[in-house]
Amino acid sequence: MSMLSVFFIGVGLSMDACAVSFAKGMCLKEKAKRYAVLLGFAFGLFQAGMPLLGWWIGHYFEGFITVIDHWIAFVLLGAIGYHMIQEAKENEIETINHTSHIPLKDIIVLAIATSIDALAVGISFAFLQVDILTAILLIGSTTFVISFAAVIIGNRCGGYLGKYAEIIGGIILIAIGLKILIEHLLS
Repeated sequence: MSMLSVFFIGVGLSMDACAVSFAKGMCLKEKAKRYAVLLGFAFGLFQAGMPLLGWWIGHYFEGFITVIDHWIAFVLLGAIGYHMIQEAKENEIETINHTSHIPLKDIIVLAIATSIDALAVGISFAFLQVDILTAILLIGSTTFVISFAAVIIGNRCGGYLGKYAEIIGGIILIAIGLKILIEHLLS
């Protein structure tokens, strides 16, 4: 497999992280660049780590992982999206419902949820004899750049959306989880 193909796989894998980064960026009142780096790093790290883990344990768990990966992503993204919507409703008194903080546990859960598909890609890398070190560096750095940019762009758009930014972000996360679930159930 060529590195160009691996790059396009990295772009494809980073799309969920991109959407989540955009949604989180919409909700940030301040520290957007700080969280762009943090989210980009976390998403890039997990997008690189999951293929490595998948490559490493490839043939042992292939059937098990591909059977439940979509359910795990659906539940994690759905729960975080629901939490965002509930938080926005609880704070309806405020005219603008933005946050200055994204808890580390939320960042880690989102990074795991958006990188589960990469685990299956890593399993396929084991069978395709891909240079795993180059592949994970390429996937991780691609995801970092895309996620970083998405937070910044989302932050700029979030100001226009006002108090609805967190609700929209929650809906986006639930929609991504649902999309992952439907794609896997229909394939």
